[in-house]
Amino acid sequence: QVQLIESGGGLVQVGGSLRLSCAASGGTVSTYNMGWFRQAPGKEREFVGVIRRSGGYKNYADSVKDRFTISKDNGKNTVYLQMNSLKPEDTAVYYCAAGTQITSALRLERMYHTWGQGTQVTVTS
Repeated sequence: QVQLIESGGGLVQVGGSLRLSCAASGGTVSTYNMGWFRQAPGKEREFVGVIRRSGGYKNYADSVKDRFTISKDNGKNTVYLQMNSLKPEDTAVYYCAAGTQITSALRLERMYHTWGQGTQVTVTS
């Protein structure tokens, strides 16, 4: 069973950048659809973006499109979330998730069977 560990979170000022990493063990990222989600205080967890197992398809929430980029390094078995032009509303715990379903509904949490523990991102003004 694959296990996921996120890292790279922290405190950053408005307009700054962070790169989150999601390292996989017990499975290879090339065989999973890898999603990123986030949960802000007092809010439900929401979809941020996804990269399909092939790496050829990516999709992002409108709120992060053109600011966030997902990539993966199959050799390092790691998926990344590059976050630029950060805003206070990006403050949240960020989770990566792995799924194997053949589906177009990759924005849904139930399409993922394994989740990381999350990493905190705090954007200060």
